[in-house]
Amino acid sequence: MYARAVAVTTTAFLGVALLTPLSHARAPQIGEDDGPVVVAHRGASGYAPENTLAAVDRAAELGIRWVENDVQRTRDGELVVLHDDSLRRTTDVEEVFPDRSPWKVKDFTAAEIARLDAGSWFGPEYAGARVPTLEQYVERVEDNHQKLLLELKNPELYPGIEEETLKVLANEGWLDRRHVAGRLVVQSFSADSIRTVHELKPAVKTGFLGTPSVSDLPEYAEFADQINPSHGSLSMSYVSSVHAFTGPHGRPLEVLTWTVDDAATARRVAGYDVDGIITNKPDVVREAVGEDGDGDEDRGGLLTGW
Repeated sequence: MYARAVAVTTTAFLGVALLTPLSHARAPQIGEDDGPVVVAHRGASGYAPENTLAAVDRAAELGIRWVENDVQRTRDGELVVLHDDSLRRTTDVEEVFPDRSPWKVKDFTAAEIARLDAGSWFGPEYAGARVPTLEQYVERVEDNHQKLLLELKNPELYPGIEEETLKVLANEGWLDRRHVAGRLVVQSFSADSIRTVHELKPAVKTGFLGTPSVSDLPEYAEFADQINPSHGSLSMSYVSSVHAFTGPHGRPLEVLTWTVDDAATARRVAGYDVDGIITNKPDVVREAVGEDGDGDEDRGGLLTGW
């Protein structure tokens, strides 16, 4: 097991015992030698409509191995890939269903959503792009030999979505050892949701979206492998503090930051020793920080495997 020095003394949260590292030496991580891993946010969403198969393909064309996406649930229980809990911003739902305001995903069936144009808002060349189901999305990621950072979006709106998402992933072959060890991370802004994923499938690597206080990190380290804050909330000392804790799979906690689209910010957060950068413009960030974009199947998980 790799060990990192605890940078600060912290009190256990909710009765969880203080975690103490075994050594002050920190083994080199992938991000240190090759630059932070670059993750295409909602696919290469700076160049194609977000969360569509076109955005996944654009990331692949750019040589970006990791893609991030968001999952919601339809009225009839289908999991679809969409960021907002409303269809209004990224589809033509107002034109197709003018009397269905406020156009919430949970109020539409999968068949109804399949009728919507999810590309024209971005550019005429993407007219007719559809909102993919989770099955369609992971199949395309698999076809492209990519890796998946999957966000459970608004889980409080969709009770049981954790188990349902894991079922889809299992059916699509994404919970075998090869995928779990090196090609999949499930994240959420909801600590309860990520804890549920960890309890249901302990082998799956998980990430918490946010910036918990350092004093709360012992609890998060029980069920999350990553702490993934916005870049504006980061500091070098915070990243160091997160790295000091060991996650549920016996590896130091990782830090992925979002959403970074310019070279100057990418270089700044890379200087904080973050493990990954989530971006709408992965080519810009890759050039700025030196990550090769292809990843390495032999290296295990996003940065370290087990």
